[in-house]
Amino acid sequence: MTGKRIALLGGGQLGRMFLENALRYDAEVHVLDPDPHCSCARLASSFTQGRFDDRETVLRFARDADVVGIEIEHVSVEALETLKAQGKTIIPDPHVLRIIKDKGLQKQFYRDHGIPTQDFALIDDRSGIAEQASLLPAFLKSRTGGYDGKGVMPINGLDDADRVFEGPCVLE
Repeated sequence: MTGKRIALLGGGQLGRMFLENALRYDAEVHVLDPDPHCSCARLASSFTQGRFDDRETVLRFARDADVVGIEIEHVSVEALETLKAQGKTIIPDPHVLRIIKDKGLQKQFYRDHGIPTQDFALIDDRSGIAEQASLLPAFLKSRTGGYDGKGVMPINGLDDADRVFEGPCVLE
């Protein structure tokens, strides 16, 4: 093979769009996903069923890759940092991905770099909502793990605070 070997973590809809374009080039795209019936399973040069958030699984999967990319941000950043240290090209860079994965770090990055963003507060649990009543109505977003609307809910007033999910969140 003269082209690049790409290891793609995640085989969902975005991965499928990536794969459909990659087929035009001299590249092999290998996909890792926990779902054997994911969108990319039959299109990829090879498919491996496994967890993309497991460090050792990612390291084994990507050991022969030239480039490692992600289709979803819920992957092992630690594995990507190790692969980068081994000289592999990682897209996006693990440092950037660490910020992308945590909505609180994203918002703080915006603030620290003068990027306009909605007023927000980082809260540890539902009791923190009362301390930030001036932001209401607002949206409560789980700092990590949410996607496609999961981990997001509207908070219209303090009466809504008793029904919110627990954990570190962003209120904006």
